[in-house]
Amino acid sequence: MNRHMHSMLALAGAFLFVVGTAAEQAKPATTPAPAAGQAPAARPRLVPPVRGVAPIAYTKPVVKAGKQDGREVIITTFQVKNTATGSIAGFTVEEFWYDKAGEPVTGDRFRYTKPLQPGEVITVTLNTPRNPKMDRNSYKFSHANGDIKPTVQAKL
Repeated sequence: MNRHMHSMLALAGAFLFVVGTAAEQAKPATTPAPAAGQAPAARPRLVPPVRGVAPIAYTKPVVKAGKQDGREVIITTFQVKNTATGSIAGFTVEEFWYDKAGEPVTGDRFRYTKPLQPGEVITVTLNTPRNPKMDRNSYKFSHANGDIKPTVQAKL
């Protein structure tokens, strides 16, 4: 009986020694210090997404004709800023072009794949195939958890 007790104690001691040694070696790697004069890289903040109506500000769109892959397109660019206190997940902009009678002709869609953080400014570029019937356009802003309340500003 004594022999079994000594064997179990020896086995338990060896197990604790191995586990302690492995834990000592598994310390997390330290990140290298930044070079002199450089600030350390900031970790991105996780901001909860906005639910319902999210306010944004955007600049007046610049519309010009151009070519992409050998075809004529209308290129629309503008900047968007998140003015909400939370992030905007699944931010989407849709552009619709109509003819003189008000019938839809063509359009394009832009989707920002990351959450749009509070105060973040992005550039939206829409490439719509050119159609001779095009007369006027409109934009629809939306996000994954509701609608967008857009406001046009001179600059962001």
